[in-house]
Amino acid sequence: MINRPKNQHIFLKSIIAFIVLLIGGLTVYNLYPEPVLDKNEKVDKLIVYKSKRQLQAYAHGKLLKTYRISLGGQPTGAKEFEGDLKTPEGLYAINDKNQYSGYHKNLGVSYPNEKDIAKAKSLGKEPGGDIKIHGIRNGLGFIGKLQRCIDWTYGCMALTNSEIDELFQAVPIGTPIEINP
Repeated sequence: MINRPKNQHIFLKSIIAFIVLLIGGLTVYNLYPEPVLDKNEKVDKLIVYKSKRQLQAYAHGKLLKTYRISLGGQPTGAKEFEGDLKTPEGLYAINDKNQYSGYHKNLGVSYPNEKDIAKAKSLGKEPGGDIKIHGIRNGLGFIGKLQRCIDWTYGCMALTNSEIDELFQAVPIGTPIEINP
């Protein structure tokens, strides 16, 4: 048997207790239920506040639900060109719905517009595209709400799989989306 000093033993127990509490807390956070959008609700406007990591869903001027989102890996500033890891800013529309996405499901955003294309060309770059509101990569859905802890997309707005399921049903193609700094 190894004789360890009493202080080292207490420190080791403290570390183990901290790890157990951290894992327990993260598990509770991830599994704790959140309010859900009514299945019959139809969203007619989406507003994103990048600095707050929020996507708000509206119907007839009434806020229905606020979602916490993850953004592109470089979230400050508007998207300027393909590969800059920024999420666009401006007025767009939902222009596509894909239930067979590599990221659970997604709603397509009409980026780039003419202004975005002109900006990228002025920099000698391509504007990029494929900006989506999407869930978690297929096979990793267990990550759930923990995906909110970092900005991990290439410029998209990420939700949990259950949240994108709600929006996929409630948001028709053509719905305006306003993306703010």
